[in-house]
Amino acid sequence: MKKKRFSGWSMLFSILAAVILTLAIAVGIVWHVIGTEGLSMGEAIFLIQTRFVGDHDIGTATDDALGALISGLGDRWSYYADPDAYSQLLESKSNAYVGIGATVDLSTGDEGLTVTSVIKGGPADQAGITAGETIVAVDGVNLTGEDRKNGPTLTRGAEGSTVTLTIRGTDGVERTLTVTRSKVEEDPVTWTLLDDGTGLVTIKNFNSRCASEAEAAIRALQEQNATRIVFDVRNNGGGYLKELTDLLDYLLPEGIVFRGESKSGKANIVESDASCVKLSMAVLVNENTYSAAELFAAELKEFNWATTVGTATTGKGYSQQTFPLPNGGAINLSTARYCTGNGVSLVKTGGIVPDHVVTLTEAQDSAVKARTLDPADDPQIQAAIAALTQS
Repeated sequence: MKKKRFSGWSMLFSILAAVILTLAIAVGIVWHVIGTEGLSMGEAIFLIQTRFVGDHDIGTATDDALGALISGLGDRWSYYADPDAYSQLLESKSNAYVGIGATVDLSTGDEGLTVTSVIKGGPADQAGITAGETIVAVDGVNLTGEDRKNGPTLTRGAEGSTVTLTIRGTDGVERTLTVTRSKVEEDPVTWTLLDDGTGLVTIKNFNSRCASEAEAAIRALQEQNATRIVFDVRNNGGGYLKELTDLLDYLLPEGIVFRGESKSGKANIVESDASCVKLSMAVLVNENTYSAAELFAAELKEFNWATTVGTATTGKGYSQQTFPLPNGGAINLSTARYCTGNGVSLVKTGGIVPDHVVTLTEAQDSAVKARTLDPADDPQIQAAIAALTQS
């Protein structure tokens, strides 16, 4: 008796059924992930592109929509970066960019960009621009109103290109300068040995090269017989987790230095080995000590390895990942919670309350941001040294 074989039609129906089932599962997954809200956004873009009769730039509209979507999460640490902003973000995280070599502040006043620091040897430095001065116009564009927030972008450009800046000096006199943009490498760490034997290590950010440069600074200070170290992470906005944990591993004895947990519940625990730096230490912090910088101070404090000096930090407990998008922009999204090695959430504690609370005057605070305040005139540095010499 012959075995009955499947007919060609039967096989085709089986394949079609499998395809339909697979598509149904895929649609179900997509529906579960993006829901009616995601489908609604997709339909809105489709309708704009196929039905809207007015002149429009879909790229601009999409940028605005993505910005509103992420800001609507109510998380101050998550944001959307358009293509230009994302390009600048990548540059800043590498501590290298093409520009004029100056850091600016938009938080003061309502006109121009206040220069808070100038990279030594960079284009701005060579042109004679100094901290405390104000960039009031870029290539003839007055930096007021909406144009003000675009000021940092206007100073960027191709390597070798020129930009015309109108600078208002601290005496109120304006001058016009032509500056040639070039690639600028910013040192995330600077250091100096004070006359009393204190090694002052300023960590500007925890982006690329931070750990290796900080370790090199500490070794150099040890070779010069530094008796104590003061770390300055004031106005440090954080950076990469690995740079933080590498530096903590170098400084601290054996123990857990980081605990993180993803949305799915996956744990991320980082431990330090037994090798450590045995010098008395202090860490300077303020309300602008965020993220990796805040956790750096918290860990040294938790290990009883350093005293903290300055003003209270904010209390951050989310870590972020940056996700590139097809339009050239990116979403920086909080994707994990973190706490100290002992399991302390800085969000729940409201940040770090320093062991020695020392406030600055407005003028001193501005000078610290500009990195122009002499250590001898910095009350927080002097308080840290006093705390270490008295202990």
